[in-house]
Amino acid sequence: MVAHKLDALGTAIARYDSALVAFSGGVDSTLVLKVAYDMLRDHVVAVTAVSASLSERERKATLDLAASIGATHLSVDSNELNDPNYAANPTNRCYFCKSELYDICAKVARERGLAVTLDGLITDDLDDDRPGRKAAAEHRVVSPLLDAGFTKDDVRAAARALGLPNWDKPATPCLSSRVPHGRAITLALLREIELCEEFLRDRGFGVVRVRHLGDTARLELGTSDLARFDSETRTAFERHATSLGFAKIIVDENGYQRGGADLSLPVIAN
Repeated sequence: MVAHKLDALGTAIARYDSALVAFSGGVDSTLVLKVAYDMLRDHVVAVTAVSASLSERERKATLDLAASIGATHLSVDSNELNDPNYAANPTNRCYFCKSELYDICAKVARERGLAVTLDGLITDDLDDDRPGRKAAAEHRVVSPLLDAGFTKDDVRAAARALGLPNWDKPATPCLSSRVPHGRAITLALLREIELCEEFLRDRGFGVVRVRHLGDTARLELGTSDLARFDSETRTAFERHATSLGFAKIIVDENGYQRGGADLSLPVIAN
């Protein structure tokens, strides 16, 4: 089944003589980049938009992944925070982010004579309210994984079969997703989130979300990570978060949940 879908993906991409891949470093866009490079070679370029909402760890990961594939990779500064529509953090914030991203991609594609921009949308994404899809449609972005019928499980299986190192990487949305809608996003706020999360990622924790609730940081961890979040690690994390300016740190007893920044959940308070 996966081999058949990979064939369909290659066929969908090969109909173009060149392509730009909007490359986040997640497993979806990595699979698109890998197959696009296999089909088009030097006629494919990966573009990563770099801003304060992208952690330094994730930025470096895009460099390593593109290099391992062999594809040309451009990191381009993105300035969505300068857009008051984005910074106000409305429920359709992602529309303004993706509009900025696809403006960047369109500019690079024109300059390099690339025929199409590809993204990593999959069938699972159709179940979510994704304002960014509107921006993709406006910019005529093509979604080859969706066209080939890829689910998330298909993507991981295909990425593993192709030897991609991030085949089992947890989803890592932008840092702005940690902020409840309606609370303004600032550079300082994003930096506080990044530093808190990196403290735990450096200690081997995989699924980490630090929800920024003003003077409170609410920590969500994956189930397996929550089980090993012992008292020593907790104390060290609380000390670190407090040093960044948080007055209170709470840990969600339910673990990570998508959209958790906007949920009121039971917590274990310190």
